[in-house]
Amino acid sequence: MFGSPLVLHNREEAQAMNRGQFEEPVTILVGMGFPRKIESVMEAYVLLQDWPAASRNSAHAVALNACKAGIAGEIDPETVRATLVTFARRNDILLPDMVSPAAALGNALHAG
Repeated sequence: MFGSPLVLHNREEAQAMNRGQFEEPVTILVGMGFPRKIESVMEAYVLLQDWPAASRNSAHAVALNACKAGIAGEIDPETVRATLVTFARRNDILLPDMVSPAAALGNALHAG
C-alpha cells in the first residue's frame, strides 16, 4: 500500500529528468582541456554553479538563470542549451561536434 505512491513519485521524477535532456549534448573543455559532454539542464546547472567566481561573466549569468528557469519548467531544455553554447563560445571552451574519422576521410576524398 505504501509502495505505490513512492513508485509513482520516482516515475514522475524520472520523467521530469528526461524532460530536461538536450536533443544533442554540448561538449566543452574543462579543467586541463578535457572534453566533457553536458547532456541536460541539470548537468549544465551543476557545471555553472561550480564555475570559478573570478571567471564568471554576463554569459555565465544568463546561462545560469536559464538553467534555473529550465529546472523550474519555465523554459524548454533547448533554450537552456542555446545559452550554454553561447557561454561556452564566449569562454572559448566549446568543442565542435566531432565528425567520425570515416566521415572525415570520405569528405577529404571528395574534396581532393
